[in-house]
Amino acid sequence: MERFLRGLFKIVFGRTLIIILMVLIQIVALLGSFLGLRSYFPFIWESMNVLGAFMVIFIVNRDEPAEFKLTWIILICLFPVLGALTYIFIMGNFGGIGLKAKLYRQVKETEGLLVTEEETKEAVKECSVSLKGFSHYMENTAGFPTYHKSNGVYYPLGEDKFEDLLVELKKAEKFIFLEYFIVERGIMWNAVLDILKEKVKEGVEVRMMYDGMCSLLLLPYKYPEELKRYGIKAKMFAPIVPFLSTTQNNRDHRKVVVIDGKVAFTGGINLADEYINKVERFGHWKDIGVKITGDAVRSFTVMFLQMWNVSEKGSEEYEKYLKDITFEEPLYRDGFVIPYGETPSRSTEVGKTVYSSMINGASKYVHIMTPYFIVDREFLDCMRYAARRGVEVSMILPHIPDKKVVYYIARSFYPELLEAGIKVYEYTPGFIHAKAFVSDDISATVGTINLDYRSFYHHFECGVYFYDHSVVAKVEQDFQDTLQKCQEVTAEYYKGLPLYQKMVGRISRLLAPLL
Repeated sequence: MERFLRGLFKIVFGRTLIIILMVLIQIVALLGSFLGLRSYFPFIWESMNVLGAFMVIFIVNRDEPAEFKLTWIILICLFPVLGALTYIFIMGNFGGIGLKAKLYRQVKETEGLLVTEEETKEAVKECSVSLKGFSHYMENTAGFPTYHKSNGVYYPLGEDKFEDLLVELKKAEKFIFLEYFIVERGIMWNAVLDILKEKVKEGVEVRMMYDGMCSLLLLPYKYPEELKRYGIKAKMFAPIVPFLSTTQNNRDHRKVVVIDGKVAFTGGINLADEYINKVERFGHWKDIGVKITGDAVRSFTVMFLQMWNVSEKGSEEYEKYLKDITFEEPLYRDGFVIPYGETPSRSTEVGKTVYSSMINGASKYVHIMTPYFIVDREFLDCMRYAARRGVEVSMILPHIPDKKVVYYIARSFYPELLEAGIKVYEYTPGFIHAKAFVSDDISATVGTINLDYRSFYHHFECGVYFYDHSVVAKVEQDFQDTLQKCQEVTAEYYKGLPLYQKMVGRISRLLAPLL
């Protein structure tokens, strides 16, 4: 209640209300313009209906999920002019043209920095065909190399990661990079910030970047200026501004920490107290994270710097943060590690491809933990085909939701999943925010990518793929341990759900690609 009242106070008396009002005014103005056009210039209005017909033809021939096409076609058929112009505005993403150009510049600037070593390539050749093909795709199409000398630590709870994060931050000697979707002042962030202040005094370079959505409810808009007074280089990614813009749809959903180029953290855990169960919002918060030490940290260093420099002028000294790295503990060949990122400016969906390849390559089982499940028919068919060819496909979802409509949409998939033989469980103690896949005791991935359209198509995301690595067994063990706290979803269970939930879920699936 205290958090809710604090958020309400910020909305009513802060910049958030101004932003909301400005956007609403613009929407009303646009709608008024459309209605005025129809009333006073009917000939122009009718001729513009032809635009809707052409847009439908264009959409049908687009290379994108059928669900995207269907949603837009329905909107255009109902509102030909408004629907067509809205499609052009959103899907054209004119506000994101500059962002794409800046990202492309950073990628070109870092060419040659991320490559698979020849020794690792030879080791990959000795592995399964699936790894060889996957490794080739990740490097040559997605731009992320495979590493062979990287240790890993898996955290089954946010509390575990938080404890180790503080230890590693205190060891920093050269630089600390942090990139998060959510930062909220409290026990977790205050403890991290105290260490960052001390490290700055010791001469350590500290950079902090968080998503601009935090400025709406969680942090003051000028909070980066406060951090800069401590000597921390800080910025918001894509600050929320009171104007309609498609760039505001592309959020930085990553959670990354890089320390001295030696250690990197990622996973679903943000810098807020619910992630370490210091405050309760939706029952027990089940989240996971992973730490990697070794050569694979290089990819996270480059990914962070690429994102940081999207809003910077001039060139970055990338090599400065990639050379002269030594490790106190010897690195050993514990399987293969591939850190990867997802950007909405890319023509291929890397996160979705990683998940799909794990499902398609499974012969025994695929176990999934995810907070959301809003997928297209292609991905659903991938899961159902795996189950129908004898693979055990099991998925853990929350029992207590954080977003009810999204929760109802996920539950609307239950009949289709169960009919195909896919096992579905709900985490009864509370909300599960973990994003993990594990397959056949040989491969696993942990990161920030949800099973929804936002993560697959709109957000900046990241993750780590492990093959024949000790982390794989830890992810599977955590899945099995978590399963003991879950309720299995059956056909009878679904029938017993409230009718309004089923109706809201089914109806909302129509607009799911836009959520």
